[in-house]
Amino acid sequence: MSTTPPVLAAELAQAWADIQRYHPELPDLAAPESLIGESSSACGAELSFERLLHEAVHGIAAARGVRDTSRAGRYHNRRFLAIAEEMGLDHSEEPHASSGFSLVSLNPEAKRRYRPTMERLQRALKAHTAATAADTKRSFRGPAARHGSSGGGVRVKAVCDCGRNVRVVPSVLAQAPIVCGGCMKPFRIPEVAVSAAAS
Repeated sequence: MSTTPPVLAAELAQAWADIQRYHPELPDLAAPESLIGESSSACGAELSFERLLHEAVHGIAAARGVRDTSRAGRYHNRRFLAIAEEMGLDHSEEPHASSGFSLVSLNPEAKRRYRPTMERLQRALKAHTAATAADTKRSFRGPAARHGSSGGGVRVKAVCDCGRNVRVVPSVLAQAPIVCGGCMKPFRIPEVAVSAAAS
């Protein structure tokens, strides 16, 4: 199995398609590669099938026109929880004070349903992690890479119309749009941030 990010993106897209088989109203995943990274969602959870299903809940909420979060996408409300439960995710505790019902987990039925998908995605994630670790050990990628900056620049806040935000290097965002899973619109860097980054 190849361990390049495009192959992992393809595995993510296939896992998303598997979810769509059970939930046809789920929109297509615009940019699977945007999920490759541990902090690309408001919850900051590590990438996994459970996390992918969590993002799919946001996708269905967007398709239905349901506002499932508040506080700039951090607080996951009861509307989020209702859709999550439809999709095989449970939340057994009281809502968290700052993230609400974001910490959902697969119920037994969903684990059975998606077992082959989870196993396939887990293999791809392990291979990607191993390849990334080996690449870091064997090659010099410059000071920006060593300090966690992708694209060799300062990260700024990019926002979307629904209020969610991500930290991104402007040159990376300029290469291609990064689409919000909540509202399906591209993230953009506010003019104030662009001016500050340029100075």
